[in-house]
Amino acid sequence: MKSEKELTLESVMDLIRKRDPHQEEFRQAASEVLQWVIPFAKSTDKYNSYALFERLTEAERIIQFRVPWVTDDGISMTNRGYRVQFNSALGPYKGGLRFHPDVNLSILKFLAFEQTFKNSLTGLPLGGGKGGADFNPKGRSNSEIMGFCQSFMTELHRHIGPATDIPAGDIGVGSAEIGYMFGQYKRLSNTFNGVLTGKGNSFGGSLLRPEATGFGLLYFVEEMINTAGDQTKDMTVLISGSGNVAQHSCMKAIEMGMKVLTMSDSDGYIYVKGGITEEQLESVMELKNEKKGRISECTDLFDCEYHEGTPWSVEATLALPCATQNELNEKDAKRLVDNGLKYLAEGANMPCTDKAAAYLIENGIRFVPGKAANAGGVSVSGLEMTQNAMRIKWDADRVDKELRNIMHQIHEQCTTYGQDGENINYEKGAAIAGFITVADAMIAQGGV
Repeated sequence: MKSEKELTLESVMDLIRKRDPHQEEFRQAASEVLQWVIPFAKSTDKYNSYALFERLTEAERIIQFRVPWVTDDGISMTNRGYRVQFNSALGPYKGGLRFHPDVNLSILKFLAFEQTFKNSLTGLPLGGGKGGADFNPKGRSNSEIMGFCQSFMTELHRHIGPATDIPAGDIGVGSAEIGYMFGQYKRLSNTFNGVLTGKGNSFGGSLLRPEATGFGLLYFVEEMINTAGDQTKDMTVLISGSGNVAQHSCMKAIEMGMKVLTMSDSDGYIYVKGGITEEQLESVMELKNEKKGRISECTDLFDCEYHEGTPWSVEATLALPCATQNELNEKDAKRLVDNGLKYLAEGANMPCTDKAAAYLIENGIRFVPGKAANAGGVSVSGLEMTQNAMRIKWDADRVDKELRNIMHQIHEQCTTYGQDGENINYEKGAAIAGFITVADAMIAQGGV
C-alpha cells in the first residue's frame, strides 16, 4: 500500500506550485500561513497529515462564468466572473465580491484562502469564499453598473443562498452594487433573505457595516498597544488608501486621540504635520465618495502637503496599510523600521509582501496580518446575517459592542498561539488559531 507523503512546508508548497504554477498571489498567501501552521501541525499527531493539507489548500469549488452587458452607447461587452468557494467546514461560504480590472483566479483564491482563516478567527459559523469580476466600475454610469450587476447575478444566483454562500462587497462593490445584485437575486429566486450582506439599512442591512472593517482594525490595534504597555493618545499614524477602510480607520484613530499624518491613493499621498482633523477627514470623504476625486485635490481643500508615491518614508509609530495587496515591500519596511516604527496592522488583505512582513517581525515590530486585523468587516456581515435570520434590527451600540468583543477574542487567540518570550508574533498566532478550528471541523466531518 502506498504510504502518505511526509508533511513538510516544502512538500505542500511543491504541491501548490505543481497544481497552479502561475498563481503567485495564492502561493504567497498559502506560504504566509503554512510557514507557521505546518511546524505546529507536525508537533501534534492529530494534525500531522499531508492529506489534511492537501485538502486544506484546494478549493472545494471554483465557478467561472461569462458576464455579458451593454454600454449606454449600445456596445456589447463581456467580462469574466468568478466565485471561489474555498472551504465550508465551519459553515456556508462567506466572503466579498471584487470588481476590478486586475481580478483573476489567483487573486480570488488567495482572498478566499485568507477568508477561511479570518472567518475562523471570528468564532462565527462561516466558511471561506471570494468572488468578483474583471469589470472596472470607474467611469461607468449608474445604468451601466446596474446592467452589469444584474447580468453578473443572473449567473451567480444559482450557486449561492443563505445556507450555501453569502457574498458581500469588496473593492469596487459598495452599497449601490450590492443593492442592484440583491434586487436581481430577489427577482430570480422569488425570495427575500439574507443572501447578500452589506445591504442598505432600508432592506436588511446592519448598522455600522460600512464602518466595521476600519473600526475593527482600530479596536484590535488598541488591544495590541495596551498589551504592549503603550498608549494610543498622540501616537503618530500612517494610513495608506483613502477608500472605505482607510476613511473609517482614520475616523476611529482620531477618536482615540491618535495623530493620522497621511492618506493616499494610487498616485500619491497627503501629509498633515499635526494630524488630520475630523473636519479635514470629512473633506476627504466628500472628495472621494461623492466627487470621485484624487487625493492630490486635498491641497485645494485644507492645509496639507502632497507627494507622489507611497507614505512609508514618513516617520511614525504605527502604520496601517489599507489600500491593496503587496503595496508595502521590503524596502518600505526597512525605511519604516529606521524611522522608529513600533506597530503595523494590515487594514487591506495582504498589503505587505512576504519579505516585508518577515523583515518587520525579525526587527521586533508588532505586525498583525489582515486575517486578524481586518476581520471586523466580515464580523459585522455575520451579525447582519443573524439579524436577518431573526427578523430584527440591532441599534448601533449593540453592533459596536458585539464588534468590540469579537476583535477582543481574536486578539486573545493571537496572543495565546503567538506568544514568543516577551514578544507576541501575531502572524504566527493568527495562522495557528485560525487553522485549529478549521482543521478540527474537517477532521470531524470525515476529511471532506
